[in-house]
Amino acid sequence: MYPRRRLLLACTPLLALGGIAVYAALKLAPASFETVATAPQASPVGGPFELVDHTGRTVTDRTFRGTLMLIYFGYSSCPDLCPTSLGDLAAALNLLGPSAEQVSFLFITVDPARDTPAHLAGYVGLFHPRLIGLSGSETQCAQVARAFRVYVRFVPSAEHEGYIVDHSSFAYLVAPDGRLLTAFPHGTPPETIAEAMRRAL
Repeated sequence: MYPRRRLLLACTPLLALGGIAVYAALKLAPASFETVATAPQASPVGGPFELVDHTGRTVTDRTFRGTLMLIYFGYSSCPDLCPTSLGDLAAALNLLGPSAEQVSFLFITVDPARDTPAHLAGYVGLFHPRLIGLSGSETQCAQVARAFRVYVRFVPSAEHEGYIVDHSSFAYLVAPDGRLLTAFPHGTPPETIAEAMRRAL
């Protein structure tokens, strides 16, 4: 049985159009973090959150203030998009060398029922030592997903513990003061992501 409640988007049309509409709604150009930072008419994307990290510690967005935040939304049972994206983001972080210490690399689950903090503890270590897994209640995860305009839909599947999660695949780069700088679509080369992070540091 898959969850009855859904992680919903802030804008209903995005549910119908999926990831392409999400990208358009963000009004972002690939790897161009100036787009949002200098566009006063852009609707806010992102915001405060309170979640639990993979060590069991309660954290908020302010926990990571003073560092760049590289945020990806997904779930540990994801068969393709999440592992590929996390691998690319980890490679981008490695390209930064010592400057990577100034980046908080966050994986926020869209499937908190299965992705408990204890479960994420074993998952994040597969990708990068700086990757922090974040979970929480369904309400908490839904709120942060809405704030970042993340498309999430639970789909029944007898082959995947009852359901899979259809979700948009963007990595969000957030400034040390909490402002969204840009969003990288799935498939953005690690070199492009690393260069955007260097410019933002």
